Amino acid sequence: MTAARDQIIETACDLLESQGFHATGLNQIVKESGAPKGSLYYYFPQGKDEIAEAAIARAGSATAQRIAASLAEIDDPAEAVSTFVANIAGYVEASSFRSGGPLMTIAMETAATNERLNLACRTAYQQFQGAFEAKLTASGFSAERALALAIFILSAIEGGIILSRTYHSGDPLRRVAVELGALLRTASRR
Repeated sequence: MTAARDQIIETACDLLESQGFHATGLNQIVKESGAPKGSLYYYFPQGKDEIAEAAIARAGSATAQRIAASLAEIDDPAEAVSTFVANIAGYVEASSFRSGGPLMTIAMETAATNERLNLACRTAYQQFQGAFEAKLTASGFSAERALALAIFILSAIEGGIILSRTYHSGDPLRRVAVELGALLRTASRR
Protein backbone atom coordinates (compact mmCIF):
# COMPACT_ATOMS: atom_id res chain seq x y z
CA MET A 1 0.00 0.00 0.00
CA THR A 2 1.05 3.54 -0.57
CA ALA A 3 1.09 6.35 1.93
CA ALA A 4 -1.55 8.31 0.01
CA ARG A 5 -3.91 5.31 -0.17
CA ASP A 6 -3.41 4.57 3.52
CA GLN A 7 -4.05 8.21 4.44
CA ILE A 8 -7.27 8.24 2.42
CA ILE A 9 -8.48 5.08 4.18
CA GLU A 10 -7.51 6.34 7.66
CA THR A 11 -9.23 9.66 7.06
CA ALA A 12 -12.33 7.86 5.80
CA CYS A 13 -12.31 5.64 8.92
CA ASP A 14 -12.34 8.70 11.19
CA LEU A 15 -14.98 10.57 9.21
CA LEU A 16 -17.30 7.58 8.83
CA GLU A 17 -17.13 6.91 12.57
CA SER A 18 -17.79 10.48 13.62
CA GLN A 19 -20.32 11.60 11.01
CA GLY A 20 -21.47 8.60 8.98
CA PHE A 21 -21.54 7.65 5.32
CA HIS A 22 -24.03 10.14 3.96
CA ALA A 23 -22.43 13.15 5.68
CA THR A 24 -18.95 12.24 4.47
CA GLY A 25 -18.11 13.57 1.04
CA LEU A 26 -15.23 12.78 -1.27
CA ASN A 27 -14.04 16.39 -1.20
CA GLN A 28 -13.86 16.26 2.60
CA ILE A 29 -11.87 13.02 2.50
CA VAL A 30 -9.43 14.55 0.00
CA LYS A 31 -9.09 17.77 1.99
CA GLU A 32 -8.61 16.13 5.38
CA SER A 33 -6.32 13.38 4.11
CA GLY A 34 -4.07 15.83 2.28
CA ALA A 35 -4.00 13.46 -0.70
CA PRO A 36 -4.19 14.84 -4.22
CA LYS A 37 -7.71 14.49 -5.63
CA GLY A 38 -6.42 12.43 -8.54
CA SER A 39 -5.00 9.84 -6.13
CA LEU A 40 -8.46 9.25 -4.71
CA TYR A 41 -9.78 8.12 -8.08
CA TYR A 42 -6.54 6.34 -8.92
CA TYR A 43 -6.68 4.13 -5.81
CA PHE A 44 -10.47 3.95 -5.60
CA PRO A 45 -11.89 4.01 -9.15
CA GLN A 46 -15.30 2.88 -7.86
CA GLY A 47 -15.55 6.00 -5.71
CA LYS A 48 -17.06 6.51 -2.30
CA ASP A 49 -18.42 2.97 -1.85
CA GLU A 50 -14.99 1.48 -2.51
CA ILE A 51 -13.34 3.87 -0.05
CA ALA A 52 -15.98 3.14 2.57
CA GLU A 53 -15.59 -0.62 2.05
CA ALA A 54 -11.81 -0.34 2.55
CA ALA A 55 -12.32 1.84 5.64
CA ILE A 56 -14.81 -0.63 7.13
CA ALA A 57 -12.41 -3.52 6.52
CA ARG A 58 -9.53 -1.61 8.12
CA ALA A 59 -11.59 -0.47 11.12
CA GLY A 60 -13.02 -3.97 11.54
CA SER A 61 -9.66 -5.68 11.50
CA ALA A 62 -8.01 -3.14 13.78
CA THR A 63 -10.88 -3.18 16.27
CA ALA A 64 -11.02 -6.99 16.38
CA GLN A 65 -7.29 -7.04 17.08
CA ARG A 66 -7.71 -4.47 19.87
CA ILE A 67 -10.53 -6.51 21.40
CA ALA A 68 -8.48 -9.71 21.33
CA ALA A 69 -5.37 -8.00 22.72
CA SER A 70 -7.33 -6.33 25.52
CA LEU A 71 -9.13 -9.54 26.49
CA ALA A 72 -5.83 -11.45 26.49
CA GLU A 73 -4.41 -9.17 29.19
CA ILE A 74 -6.76 -10.58 31.86
CA ASP A 75 -7.37 -14.31 32.42
CA ASP A 76 -10.83 -14.05 33.96
CA PRO A 77 -13.35 -13.51 31.12
CA ALA A 78 -15.79 -11.53 33.28
CA GLU A 79 -13.10 -9.12 34.41
CA ALA A 80 -11.56 -8.95 30.92
CA VAL A 81 -14.85 -8.00 29.24
CA SER A 82 -15.84 -5.60 32.02
CA THR A 83 -12.47 -3.84 31.87
CA PHE A 84 -12.59 -3.65 28.08
CA VAL A 85 -16.03 -2.00 28.12
CA ALA A 86 -15.08 0.41 30.90
CA ASN A 87 -12.09 1.47 28.81
CA ILE A 88 -14.40 2.23 25.88
CA ALA A 89 -16.31 4.63 28.15
CA GLY A 90 -13.13 6.63 28.71
CA TYR A 91 -12.36 6.61 25.00
CA VAL A 92 -15.84 7.87 24.10
CA GLU A 93 -15.55 10.67 26.65
CA ALA A 94 -12.04 11.62 25.49
CA SER A 95 -13.33 11.93 21.91
CA SER A 96 -15.98 14.44 23.02
CA PHE A 97 -18.56 11.77 22.18
CA ARG A 98 -17.66 11.67 18.48
CA SER A 99 -16.01 8.23 18.52
CA GLY A 100 -16.37 4.83 20.05
CA GLY A 101 -18.35 2.92 17.48
CA PRO A 102 -16.21 2.57 14.36
CA LEU A 103 -18.98 0.88 12.36
CA MET A 104 -22.14 1.91 14.13
CA THR A 105 -23.25 4.89 12.07
CA ILE A 106 -22.37 3.48 8.68
CA ALA A 107 -23.93 0.11 9.56
CA MET A 108 -27.23 1.77 10.42
CA GLU A 109 -27.19 4.05 7.38
CA THR A 110 -26.47 1.30 4.87
CA ALA A 111 -28.25 -1.75 6.34
CA ALA A 112 -31.14 -1.59 3.91
CA THR A 113 -29.72 0.60 1.16
CA ASN A 114 -26.23 -0.61 0.23
CA GLU A 115 -25.60 -4.36 0.15
CA ARG A 116 -21.88 -3.91 -0.50
CA LEU A 117 -21.32 -1.83 2.62
CA ASN A 118 -23.78 -3.87 4.66
CA LEU A 119 -21.77 -7.00 3.85
CA ALA A 120 -18.55 -5.22 4.82
CA CYS A 121 -20.10 -4.19 8.16
CA ARG A 122 -21.40 -7.72 8.80
CA THR A 123 -17.95 -9.14 8.15
CA ALA A 124 -16.36 -6.65 10.53
CA TYR A 125 -18.92 -7.28 13.27
CA GLN A 126 -18.31 -11.02 12.89
CA GLN A 127 -14.63 -10.34 13.56
CA PHE A 128 -15.53 -8.49 16.77
CA GLN A 129 -17.86 -11.30 17.79
CA GLY A 130 -15.15 -13.85 17.03
CA ALA A 131 -12.73 -12.14 19.41
CA PHE A 132 -15.24 -12.39 22.26
CA GLU A 133 -16.13 -15.97 21.32
CA ALA A 134 -12.47 -16.99 21.35
CA LYS A 135 -11.96 -15.55 24.84
CA LEU A 136 -15.05 -17.27 26.20
CA THR A 137 -14.26 -20.62 24.57
CA ALA A 138 -10.68 -20.48 25.88
CA SER A 139 -12.17 -19.78 29.32
CA GLY A 140 -14.22 -22.98 29.31
CA PHE A 141 -17.56 -21.93 27.83
CA SER A 142 -19.06 -24.32 25.28
CA ALA A 143 -18.93 -23.15 21.67
CA GLU A 144 -22.71 -22.66 21.63
CA ARG A 145 -22.73 -20.65 24.86
CA ALA A 146 -19.70 -18.61 23.80
CA LEU A 147 -21.47 -17.67 20.56
CA ALA A 148 -24.65 -16.61 22.36
CA LEU A 149 -22.74 -14.57 24.92
CA ALA A 150 -20.49 -12.96 22.30
CA ILE A 151 -23.53 -11.73 20.39
CA PHE A 152 -25.04 -10.41 23.62
CA ILE A 153 -21.79 -8.70 24.65
CA LEU A 154 -21.40 -7.03 21.28
CA SER A 155 -25.03 -5.89 21.31
CA ALA A 156 -24.71 -4.47 24.82
CA ILE A 157 -21.52 -2.61 23.92
CA GLU A 158 -23.01 -1.09 20.77
CA GLY A 159 -26.11 0.01 22.68
CA GLY A 160 -23.97 1.41 25.47
CA ILE A 161 -21.94 3.41 22.96
CA ILE A 162 -25.09 4.87 21.42
CA LEU A 163 -26.41 5.91 24.84
CA SER A 164 -23.05 7.27 25.99
CA ARG A 165 -22.70 9.38 22.87
CA THR A 166 -26.32 10.52 23.11
CA TYR A 167 -26.19 11.41 26.83
CA HIS A 168 -22.63 12.82 26.59
CA SER A 169 -21.61 10.55 29.44
CA GLY A 170 -19.59 7.37 29.70
CA ASP A 171 -21.91 6.17 32.46
CA PRO A 172 -24.13 3.98 30.24
CA LEU A 173 -21.04 2.08 29.10
CA ARG A 174 -19.78 1.81 32.67
CA ARG A 175 -23.15 0.28 33.62
CA VAL A 176 -22.85 -2.15 30.71
CA ALA A 177 -19.35 -3.06 31.95
CA VAL A 178 -20.64 -3.86 35.44
CA GLU A 179 -23.64 -5.84 34.21
CA LEU A 180 -21.66 -7.85 31.65
CA GLY A 181 -19.14 -8.72 34.34
CA ALA A 182 -21.92 -9.92 36.63
CA LEU A 183 -23.58 -11.90 33.84
CA LEU A 184 -20.35 -13.64 32.85
CA ARG A 185 -19.47 -14.49 36.47
CA THR A 186 -22.89 -16.09 36.87
CA ALA A 187 -22.69 -17.86 33.51
CA SER A 188 -19.26 -19.31 34.29
CA ARG A 189 -20.61 -21.01 37.43
CA ARG A 190 -23.15 -23.01 35.45
